[in-house]
Amino acid sequence: MIQEALREISRGSAEIIDNEHIEKLVKNYFEKGETYSVKAGFDPTAPDLHLGHTVLLQKLATFQKYGAKIQFLIGDFTAQIGDPTGKSVTRKTLSAAEIQENAKSYKDQVFKILDPQKTQVVFNSEWINALGASGMLSLTTTFNVARMLERDDFDKRYKSGTSISISEFIYPLLQGYDSVHLKSDVEIGGTDQKFNLLMGRHLQRAYEIGKEQSVLMMPILEGLDGVQKMSKSLNNYIGVADEPNDMFGKVLSISDELMWRYYELLSSKTLDEIEALKKGVYGGSIHPKAAKEDLALEIIERFHSKDAAEQAKAEFERVHANNEIPTDIEEFELSESPIWIAKALVECKLEPSTSQARRDIKQGAVKIDQDKVQDEQLQIQSGEYVLQVGKRKFAKARVK
Repeated sequence: MIQEALREISRGSAEIIDNEHIEKLVKNYFEKGETYSVKAGFDPTAPDLHLGHTVLLQKLATFQKYGAKIQFLIGDFTAQIGDPTGKSVTRKTLSAAEIQENAKSYKDQVFKILDPQKTQVVFNSEWINALGASGMLSLTTTFNVARMLERDDFDKRYKSGTSISISEFIYPLLQGYDSVHLKSDVEIGGTDQKFNLLMGRHLQRAYEIGKEQSVLMMPILEGLDGVQKMSKSLNNYIGVADEPNDMFGKVLSISDELMWRYYELLSSKTLDEIEALKKGVYGGSIHPKAAKEDLALEIIERFHSKDAAEQAKAEFERVHANNEIPTDIEEFELSESPIWIAKALVECKLEPSTSQARRDIKQGAVKIDQDKVQDEQLQIQSGEYVLQVGKRKFAKARVK
């Protein structure tokens, strides 16, 4: 049982520092019933999460299965500085009101994955504000500028003459101090967070709290394109708050190869269960589409419900397998008649711009009443129409 727990904990990880300590913590849980603390910090810089963010949440849920008390840290103080990791310029700071609103949204979403009974939600403003000026000055003496400039993004900005604010040097120290205050046994984060995560180990030594946290780093999840990281700005994401039908269609759109990456990092299935599924697909007894459907159903059930997942599957089959129109699509009234097709697509929120609409028309991705549009200058007369872009985006347009 201990070895199975350790396999699941290390599953999908990119790097673990001091794995022996994690093994000891898990062993003590099984043999002595001792719990331990696992910390993960989230700066509430946006109100909603996508599946890329939930890679860490899934790992926290695994730790909960094997004795951990999760320290879900909302960086309401550090968010006012902005994490400089990977940034080529100083980040725009958020207002206290924006941070509180985003933090509330985070809490609503994370407990769809984490067990609230085994989770302690903490805000780092509580202890950082209490540090005061003298405490902050004392914290800055634990690390020097030369070592701070060893960090890759700081090093590049310094050499290129790009501005680095003193507050950005403070950020890793504050993240590390969180581990001092919380006395964390383990901290997890993305591979891009390595410098900050190691700072926690350094400061726990410097403040002599009697322990030194292990660090577990998870890879960055690729988006639907299978190339770049999942990101809203790249429009290759699956949002936690996405509608079930959209979730289902997006999961079905990923490549067969990327599917296994999603299974490893996002699914609650065990490694043995995933391996059996993989053998079935490669052996020909299970179709890859069926495996993707199972993954889509699992993800939708996690964030919505089992009924919503089944309905999304049925709707997908109705629309795509039978080439029918969805039963529930948004309706728009367009006052201009006639109206240019590209403008209609924008007003119906199917396209972000008329230029993108024209590109999609050229590529054959736009339909009116299931007939492909070939004329990018088409003028739509008065009447009711079903507009479609790609396989998943529909709208009813009533042109007056």
